[in-house]
Amino acid sequence: MRAVLDYLAANEKRHTADLCTYLRFPSVSAQEKHKPDLRTAAHWIADRCLELGLETVTHETAGHPIVVAKTQPHDPKKPTYLVYGHYDVQPPEPFDLWTSPPFEPRIENGNIYARGSCDNKGQHLAHLNAVEAYIRTSTPLPCNLTFLIEGEEEIGSTHLYEFLPIHRSLLACDGVVISDNGIPSLKQPSLTYALRGIVALEVRIDGPSRDLHSGIFGGSLENPALALCQILAGLRDRKGRVDVPGFYDDVVALSKYERAQMAQIPFNEKQYARFLGVPELSGEIGYTANERRTARPTFEINGLTSGYQGQGSKTIVPAWASAKLTFRLVPNQKPTRILAALKRQLKALCPPSVRMSFSDGHVGEPYLVSPKGPAAQAAVRAITAGFGCEALITREGGSIPIVSAFKRHLKAETLLVGMSLPDDNPHSPNEKFSLEAYTKGMRMAAYLWAELATINH
Repeated sequence: MRAVLDYLAANEKRHTADLCTYLRFPSVSAQEKHKPDLRTAAHWIADRCLELGLETVTHETAGHPIVVAKTQPHDPKKPTYLVYGHYDVQPPEPFDLWTSPPFEPRIENGNIYARGSCDNKGQHLAHLNAVEAYIRTSTPLPCNLTFLIEGEEEIGSTHLYEFLPIHRSLLACDGVVISDNGIPSLKQPSLTYALRGIVALEVRIDGPSRDLHSGIFGGSLENPALALCQILAGLRDRKGRVDVPGFYDDVVALSKYERAQMAQIPFNEKQYARFLGVPELSGEIGYTANERRTARPTFEINGLTSGYQGQGSKTIVPAWASAKLTFRLVPNQKPTRILAALKRQLKALCPPSVRMSFSDGHVGEPYLVSPKGPAAQAAVRAITAGFGCEALITREGGSIPIVSAFKRHLKAETLLVGMSLPDDNPHSPNEKFSLEAYTKGMRMAAYLWAELATINH
């Protein structure tokens, strides 16, 4: 292990330069114009794997390529782990809010600024760099490793979902490792043992056949925008809870151990409110802000549309109104069951003077792995060794739906060992990645395989 760690230390500048190269590809999967850039990014990461002697295949799909690379030789006596990452990134707009161009990496104050730096190019490249250190120092890898790197995570991983059941044998593993999430701080790294799931839904209210003059017709019919606002307001009670019958029936309560772990994370509500740019925090009564945003279910309105939005005034009763909604779910809530309950309640709240319709969005299962299990504890030891600070266990408020697909198709649990910091701005302007987190993440990845190899499989 000493040779591996020394190699990583000696090659820090080159690994940073490699990341800069990777970040220059504008691999935005949501925009058709960037399709050639996605292919270039896929070939770049595939070439990096080939240079290290990994058995690498770039699989074509109806969308963007999927790269699969395996360490050689495969030793059947050793456990096998799959490392997942994605080379696609979020759209960088609005450009005017970036301090520097999003695809021209800028290093400042120990951070590298660029779209995709923490989400997710820097994080999965750290794992590949750790494998490089083993290979270049002729240090035997304690585990067989398979890298699975796709280009559609930011748009739903449609073709990876098709790829998984067809290639079960190719991807067979004892567990999955993902670094596509965060840690509280460099001094408090963590293992994420739970993710929230999601249900997305668009609801539309239709009233008159056309926009109507509000002076001539107003008061004689229901205003669809007002009706929608009243319906949505009925989905939350005064305690900040989702007011839908049966919504909380399957929620697993936080244990004392979990709440104690969360309480160890330094948190100042006033500073957090300033960071968010709000006067004060709010949410479900009886829980801390950290618990609300990571371990409790939520209801959010993501967008509202109705009526005239142009300059000045236009006095109308709009013909229709719509809202995009998401509900974050926690273990053991079932997306299909929650979606059915939501629709029933929305219909119950809808007045007979308008018509309601739905467009279903994406869904994702919540995820939970025992934080006290042998794999989780092995990861905690590796994180502690890599970052030089005692690792905590945490929950993540976001969703990584592919985790549930790995469990379903590969029968494998996932370890979420993130490196991103709370202020790294994934999906926002001025996304960044701490170079210290990048360096310590490589060390953590090097330790991880030795720790996981100690588990009886």
